[in-house]
Amino acid sequence: MTEAGCAAWDAVAALAREPGASDIRRLLDADPSRARRFGFRAAGLLLDLSRTSLTDPVLAALLALGQARGVARFRDAMAAGRPVNGTEGRAALHMALRAPAGGFQVGDENASATVHGTLDAMAGFVRGVHGGQILGAGGDRFTDVVNIGIGGSDLGPAMVTRALWRPGMPMRAHYLANVDAHAWEALRPRLDPRRTLVLVASKTFTTQETMTNAQLVRDWLARALGHSAVPGHLAALSTNLKGTAAFGIAPDRVFGFRDWVGGRFSLWSAVGLSIALACGLDAFAGLLAGAREMDDHFLAAPPEANLPMLLAATEVWHVNFCGYGARAVLPYDERLSRFAAHLQQLEMESLGKRVTNAGLPVRHATGPVVFGEPGTNAQHSFLQLIHQGTTPVPVDFVLVARPDHGHPASHRILLANALAQAEALARGRTEAEARAEMARAGLPAAEIDRLAPHRTFPGNRPSTSILLPALTPATLGALVALYEHKVACLGAYWDINPFDQWGVELGKQLAGGILPALEGGATAPDAATAAMIGEIRRLQEG
Repeated sequence: MTEAGCAAWDAVAALAREPGASDIRRLLDADPSRARRFGFRAAGLLLDLSRTSLTDPVLAALLALGQARGVARFRDAMAAGRPVNGTEGRAALHMALRAPAGGFQVGDENASATVHGTLDAMAGFVRGVHGGQILGAGGDRFTDVVNIGIGGSDLGPAMVTRALWRPGMPMRAHYLANVDAHAWEALRPRLDPRRTLVLVASKTFTTQETMTNAQLVRDWLARALGHSAVPGHLAALSTNLKGTAAFGIAPDRVFGFRDWVGGRFSLWSAVGLSIALACGLDAFAGLLAGAREMDDHFLAAPPEANLPMLLAATEVWHVNFCGYGARAVLPYDERLSRFAAHLQQLEMESLGKRVTNAGLPVRHATGPVVFGEPGTNAQHSFLQLIHQGTTPVPVDFVLVARPDHGHPASHRILLANALAQAEALARGRTEAEARAEMARAGLPAAEIDRLAPHRTFPGNRPSTSILLPALTPATLGALVALYEHKVACLGAYWDINPFDQWGVELGKQLAGGILPALEGGATAPDAATAAMIGEIRRLQEG
């Protein structure tokens, strides 16, 4: 860390040590305008930071730390197509995926032209499927699309399709990721092979889980329709044309994406073909447009009004200066039920790093554990720990003002629960308040004494709230892009590479060595693994 970076870090740390630095309740009581002053808007979203322990001096110090750590420089280098992914020597130009033609360059390559060529090819394919020009081998229209992929080739598209799909949209989408064949066996009965289009999503076309599942599905199609019919039901999202051809996929049904698109940032690329097929081209275009609006804001807004920078600064405050090692994501909208799962990969795969860009051990915490569930479900599971556990867990609430359904009473109850949880986390309930409530209920003094510690809530548990006017393709695109840019900012704050994932690769390598041992043709790599393989084989043979 530079001398300026160290000084800026120490300045934030000094503020964190001040008495009452985490007293959110006091801040709310002292400033009736706090929600207005700590509310920030862009791309149709409202980001409310008022229920955190941020103050004007703290936020200013965090943004100064961001300046010293080069957050804006990193943003600009990323937008310029420079190799910000240092360990792999690659750019990270997912913003090009939703930009107008001519907007982005990677070295000598016109990245935007590459993107729009792929988008045009995708659009032609989607129109052909929807219009009935592209049919199944028996002449049937496709009604279902199965996307076979894992990680970024699954989580992002699955989340978006779940959020945007409505009855009457062009196709039903299904996602097959887990190599556990129980997943395929659960999905298979819901599909008619004559009407099923299969997308195999793997950049290299060698991902073990994806190719294993693809073989299962291809065999199913062959048994039902005959081997010659199978190619008419397949398409690929890949750059390996030899591999896709060997699998029986025609070149004009292969849609690629470049190595400057990381998997967890790729739903805007050819990987999003299932979104366009299921929800329509207009929905996919709206998704890109919303993300582009957030991109424009991220690139132009000053730090003190820049939503991704503010969200990143808040995370740095919580992780590095308050000591909070986890964060819960609670979308109060059932359609966003897979949003937390997408963020788990986006954030933990990006920020779960223990060395700096220079390869030195980091001297501070990096990415927190991210978990979550849809709102009221979470209230009846893990929110007990967040309210009364020993370590605070910051929460991101995602709220939608206007639902698509016609049940306003249900939506009011949903929003009331979200607002109540945010208020309860911030304010808590003092022992005096708990005692007074029990006294009003007529409990005897001895019972009040016994229960008071259990009914006391410490409060001062931070949360942020993000409000969408409605869940549309554009607002969803802006929301996802907001978190993508937050990740990039945190990479700069922590001096780590948010665009590689070597930990994922290690597990893949080891699995390749263990599989022959499970098949009986090799020795296990260590005694513990050998013992477990022995037990597995004994149970399988018994």
